Amino acid sequence: MFPEHDTVDVFIGIDVGKTDHHAVAIDRTGKKLLDKPLPQDEAKLRALINKVTGHGRILVVVDQPATIGALPLAVARDMGVMVGYLPGLAMRRIADLHPGEAKTDARDAAIIADAARTMPHTLRSIVLADEQAAQLSMLCGFDDDLAKQATATSNRIRGLLTQIHPALERTIGKHLDHPVMPALLEKYPGPAELRRAGQKRVATFMRKYAPRGGNAWAADIFEALDQQSVTVAGTDAAGLVLRQLATQLAQLRTSREEVFEQVEKLVADHPLCDLLMSMPAVGVRTAARIITEVTGKHFETAGHLASYAGLTPVTWRSGTSIRGDHPSRKGNKVLKRALFLSAFAALKDPVSRAYYDRKRAEKKKHNQALIALARRRCDVLFAMLRDGTFYTTPTTPEAPIATAA
Repeated sequence: MFPEHDTVDVFIGIDVGKTDHHAVAIDRTGKKLLDKPLPQDEAKLRALINKVTGHGRILVVVDQPATIGALPLAVARDMGVMVGYLPGLAMRRIADLHPGEAKTDARDAAIIADAARTMPHTLRSIVLADEQAAQLSMLCGFDDDLAKQATATSNRIRGLLTQIHPALERTIGKHLDHPVMPALLEKYPGPAELRRAGQKRVATFMRKYAPRGGNAWAADIFEALDQQSVTVAGTDAAGLVLRQLATQLAQLRTSREEVFEQVEKLVADHPLCDLLMSMPAVGVRTAARIITEVTGKHFETAGHLASYAGLTPVTWRSGTSIRGDHPSRKGNKVLKRALFLSAFAALKDPVSRAYYDRKRAEKKKHNQALIALARRRCDVLFAMLRDGTFYTTPTTPEAPIATAA
């Protein structure tokens, strides 16, 4: 049940848009009080809420709580109005229950308002993000974009090297995550340039970035160069592209480091930092994602949080032919990925490793065991956030994975 739903007198459903929204307001009996388009403008939003203020307590519900829906929620909060959101998938399913097949902003806004009035269980509570969480959300999203671009650029470099000199790719590719390799390709972007520079000069250059491995890696590179004597068509053009890609990769990684410094500072300043990072394998980026995706939202139980994160199994049963539990494909994918990767990193923790090994002994595959571990850790996370307590390690082998004490 949506908190304090019984005290609401007016339900405003807003179908948000980039430049224009559409709002429908109805009272508790279902009577339509307002139905109008409005621009993405603070003054107009305030005027709309003021227009129905005399009818009682108001609940504003949107279908997108972030990006284009952020301003309506911020205005409502500033005016002391309750806010919530209706997930897009739930809205589409509810829309199928209404007559008509039209897809208009007015119809969608009316569906949101009516769902808020009659189906409070479909709504999600929102405590609008504070400044720290808002900044973290933007920075983490940008960091995700940078990570994707860096991965794509690395793959493009590997692809080009494989095309023109496979042996060289096998040597450089396995160390491409080290800063020395992009710097090397930026200065000597092809087999011909490397040969002209010579092993001694290349080793000297590489030692600036990799003092310990520079000499050995330079020897491996020239050993790889000796394995191919022919020049593949397009090698010269590939050199031009490789130099640009190497520069781009180095810039992307520098940008990620700068963003990470800001994320680290914001997480360190957040009240939940010490609590979240007391849990094994919860680092800065995982803590940041928990802050942006979990805090400020209301979850009745640990199961609700796990469902929101997409960590609850889905049972498929139909007669005797289809039986089994399968991973959910729904939920918050950003949070699910963060918790999954955190669970993978937690395999170094003895308690988490013991739980993972127990699931493997039950004939579960690697990913299934990791999802089970992520779900178990999600339960602990819920208890920690609910009680405001730090993670404590079990003292006996048979104890649960962890307790919040």
